[in-house]
Amino acid sequence: MIRAPLRSLSLLPLLAVLACGGASREAADGGTDATGGTMIAVVPAEPTTLLPPLVTSAQGGAVVAALFDRLADIGPALETYGDVGFEPRLAMSWRWAPDSMSIAFALDPAARWHDGAPVRAADVRFTYRAYTSDSVGAEGRSLLGNIDSVSVADSMTAVFWFKRRTPQQFYDATYHMWILPSHLLDTVPLSRLGESSFARQPVGTGRFRFARWDPGQRIELVADTANARGRARLDRVIWSIVPDFGAATMKLFAGEADFFEMIRPDNFAQVARTPTLRLVDNRALAYNFLALNFRDPRALSRPHPIFSEVPVRRALTMAIDRERLVRNVFDSLGVVALAPAPRALIPDTGALRPLPYDPAAARALLDSAGWRDGDGDGFRERNGAALAFEILVPNSSASRQRYAVLLQEQYRAIGVKATPLVLDVNALVARIDRHTFDAYLGGWGTSPGLVGLRQTWASSGAANSSAYSSRAFDALLDSALTTFDASRSRGYWARAFQQAIDDVAAVWLYEQRTPVAIHRRFIVPPLRPDGWSANLADWRVDPAQRIDRDRIGLGGPVGAKR
Repeated sequence: MIRAPLRSLSLLPLLAVLACGGASREAADGGTDATGGTMIAVVPAEPTTLLPPLVTSAQGGAVVAALFDRLADIGPALETYGDVGFEPRLAMSWRWAPDSMSIAFALDPAARWHDGAPVRAADVRFTYRAYTSDSVGAEGRSLLGNIDSVSVADSMTAVFWFKRRTPQQFYDATYHMWILPSHLLDTVPLSRLGESSFARQPVGTGRFRFARWDPGQRIELVADTANARGRARLDRVIWSIVPDFGAATMKLFAGEADFFEMIRPDNFAQVARTPTLRLVDNRALAYNFLALNFRDPRALSRPHPIFSEVPVRRALTMAIDRERLVRNVFDSLGVVALAPAPRALIPDTGALRPLPYDPAAARALLDSAGWRDGDGDGFRERNGAALAFEILVPNSSASRQRYAVLLQEQYRAIGVKATPLVLDVNALVARIDRHTFDAYLGGWGTSPGLVGLRQTWASSGAANSSAYSSRAFDALLDSALTTFDASRSRGYWARAFQQAIDDVAAVWLYEQRTPVAIHRRFIVPPLRPDGWSANLADWRVDPAQRIDRDRIGLGGPVGAKR
């Protein structure tokens, strides 16, 4: 039984009203091309690097997306099969080989690095080398496994060669790599790229250019006024680093910041009462779960004494009223997660059969597995060992801390002792990376196309921290990603997700709608689910609502035209 009372916040009508308000102001603005203005985004964490292959945090990813370009970018429909859903960026066109085993990208001759150097095919070849090098250690390098090599046909043509034909070859070649400047980096040993000055003072090709990074305080970008694709509409964007959530929220409401991605539901009503702020819906491609370590954290060569058994993992899922937990924590801003992917990317959610909420069946499964309360203390034991484990929780997430308490209560009801342990984010990540945990509350932000499942849940995945291993899941995942028949692909996906559900690769908990708070003077395009900053260069300020900081010109050498 969950003792915490359910809340009734009436949040969806609030979101609808505010989102519509933003759309009507854009229409009234008439699509003006006016430029200028400063946007300050308050963020709870500082990136460790701005070297694209090593960026893993959401904060670093937002900055990198404004500074760098891909060869081609995925369109708003997030279609990953073939190339019809992609838009030119550094490549102005491309040509497939007759056998589809290579793609030649013709670079835009007007594209320039922020230091004025032209973009060349050698940059593309170097980028692939950096992203796939073990010396660099890019987390996403496994996503590039089907690319055999990248060659230079001439100074303006880079050719990607593939190991096999797949429906997502073009996506593989473009989406996972931000192009890097070889003329600045090819003399740096690959193993030292992360320590180079470039990692803290990057030079890209995006419509914003790097201005400054004051450690622990802020990162500032300014419009690249001579960009081949046109200057950004804003003059500058500042990421203000405020690790304390309360202080960050106060900065927003005090008018010292314009944008806060991490706004909590408890603050929605205050946003609605603040004349200068509004909420904008942000449907991120993310899902959250209780990860269970399949290996013994005290001896990784051994299976986990509790979680290595399927009946036990099934019991731990069936003991949880996941629908009630979602309502308790998120009200109408959350839904139950179904599988290792957000619902928006699951081809047929109706085909899945989630494990039901059934505490009686959960108790029976634990009984049959030999876990019984022999000493009458309310908790189960087997062979002298208690059915007890820790749940690691980040101190940066109030919702996950709340989930941990509710999970603890529901597990206690079936004789399982689950103890939440709140840790600093860095300490938690270190334990996850070392696999020295029993369970943790985590989540994945996914990329379109679901290819990231090879990283996160495939047996050999570099980010498979739980060590889930299933030959059946791996085979179905591979088939789903490689068949060219859309109908068969949907069938493989349904079977792959069902396999992960039946195996209990994790306890799938929730997906959260995450509206952002933004100053009303900003006119913004719809936020992309693969990253709110994807269209940042097209954000603009309503000229009639400008404030003092919007009238500060670029000035100085960082914004001067070349």
